[in-house]
Amino acid sequence: MIPKIPKHLLPFVATQDASQYTAIDQAAWRFIMRVSKLFFSRHGHPTYLDGLRKTGISMERIPLISEIDACLKKMGWRAVPVGGFIPPSVFMEFQARGILPIACDMRTLEHLAYTPAPDIVHEAAGHAPMLADRAYARYLRHYGEISRKAIFSSGDLAIYEAIRHLSELKEKHLFKEEELEASQEQLDQAIAASQYTSEATHLARMNWWSVEYGLIGDLSRPKIYGAGLLSSVGESQHCLDPVVKKIPFTLDCIHASYDITRPQPQLFVTPDFETLTEYLEQYASTMAFRRGGLEGLSKAQMSQTVTTVVLDTGLQCSGIVDQFQLDSRRRISFLRLKGPSQLAFQDRQLKRQGPDFHSEGFSSPLGRLEGSPQSLAGMTSTEFRSMGFRGDAKGVILFQSGIKLTGVLANIERRAGSNLLLQFKACTVMRGDEVLFQPSWGRFDLACGKKIVSVFGGAADRVRYLEATGGFNQRPRAPSSNQSAGNRPLNDLYAEVRKFRDLKLTGPNSRSRLSEIYQQLTREFPLDWLLPLEILELEPELAQIAGHHLKNLALGNTALSELITQGLKLLQETDIGPHLPEGSMLLVSTH
Repeated sequence: MIPKIPKHLLPFVATQDASQYTAIDQAAWRFIMRVSKLFFSRHGHPTYLDGLRKTGISMERIPLISEIDACLKKMGWRAVPVGGFIPPSVFMEFQARGILPIACDMRTLEHLAYTPAPDIVHEAAGHAPMLADRAYARYLRHYGEISRKAIFSSGDLAIYEAIRHLSELKEKHLFKEEELEASQEQLDQAIAASQYTSEATHLARMNWWSVEYGLIGDLSRPKIYGAGLLSSVGESQHCLDPVVKKIPFTLDCIHASYDITRPQPQLFVTPDFETLTEYLEQYASTMAFRRGGLEGLSKAQMSQTVTTVVLDTGLQCSGIVDQFQLDSRRRISFLRLKGPSQLAFQDRQLKRQGPDFHSEGFSSPLGRLEGSPQSLAGMTSTEFRSMGFRGDAKGVILFQSGIKLTGVLANIERRAGSNLLLQFKACTVMRGDEVLFQPSWGRFDLACGKKIVSVFGGAADRVRYLEATGGFNQRPRAPSSNQSAGNRPLNDLYAEVRKFRDLKLTGPNSRSRLSEIYQQLTREFPLDWLLPLEILELEPELAQIAGHHLKNLALGNTALSELITQGLKLLQETDIGPHLPEGSMLLVSTH
């Protein structure tokens, strides 16, 4: 059952169709999980194997996300299916709400060791089990809460789209080499065009070197807990080797970039999960949502993405920061947003203050009044009348910055005992001879506030903002299927072998049929390596001939030889090991 989630996140929710998973997919899942259980029992964080059990993740079949959701619910978390890549800000908002997005897609057999594209192995078998550790779960959720406030840059969005395209292209069965080169060039250009490192990028790096590729414990003998490693039967086998540099986890990790499509040359080791939270808080203290002021506003202006400026009255102004001005004491005296803008309070859009009304932007003087210690936020109706605002009479407000407002006060929006917004008609706003607003432009809304206390990424009321700007037009990408006309006969063989295992079929007839399947497989699909291992597990009498076949497949292909060796190690745990031909377990070292 899908947990209740905010309306603006629903477009990213997909439907998991278990019938889309092929027999090859199921065999690939089983191989990955069995290899992982064996390897991570020695090299993984102690929580991992226990977490697999607590999240109901089976060794034998691809899990239903609804089943994982039911298990996570007992831990205070939920799970929801998504289709492949979703924007980082969306992923983090799910996470901040204690919801783990799980991609429904299953990696192809060609990318069994590792895929840069999100899939159910990475999300379910990588992320979900570690949530059984309370300290880790607290860090993950707090990280989502902090990241949800981060300011993205327009360059970040371009890089995300380029990475998504390149990763999905690499996961495809067939692609042209020129397509790959063009996609890589697009990513290189997006990175080169990025003019500065945003808060979102810093936090993405922290996430990469902790949640995705983190090690924990003693620097000389660390354990694996990062989901990227827990879901990679390729890179995980080598990440603890001395050639991969191990670095103590500190805030310096935010300066270490990474390549999602290649093995990592370095990894960071944290002594415990509480240390991750300490460094996360250390970075959060530098972020615009906590610093506010000129520093936060400058970050927002540089980003050229939708951000929210929060005034000391609680008024939230969302839009793209176009410009701002300072008075003689370098205090913010004027703010202008461009594009669809929104005014809100406590993340709820104010009535008639959405992007449909402020479609071209919003601007307002800010700061202190000339000759008065009183602030606009605290003024009473009597005090406004003393300034000339009586009925339809025009009054005047003069700011210390020199900005002068003349108009008819039509309405006062109050919240929590303070004036939040003053609405004027027949209004003129001037700074010397410069016209900032004139009556023909319509109603003028004056923001009440002397200073900016926070600036964060995204709109305040995201549901209403996205409704008005068309953000709900995006629908989830349908999870892909690895079934094709070309691999259907091979899938049929995989399905028949699985039937022998599931039904525990034995005896002379079963052994004879398995031998026939093996002969057909090597004749029609001589490059397939996984089904021979599955057949070997059921029919040890084929060990000699199958062992030689697998060894020949591995020659000259290091990546494949490692996978086959891992499979043979699994068979060593059964009575098949002694029947394998000499040298079968030394495939990697033989070339």
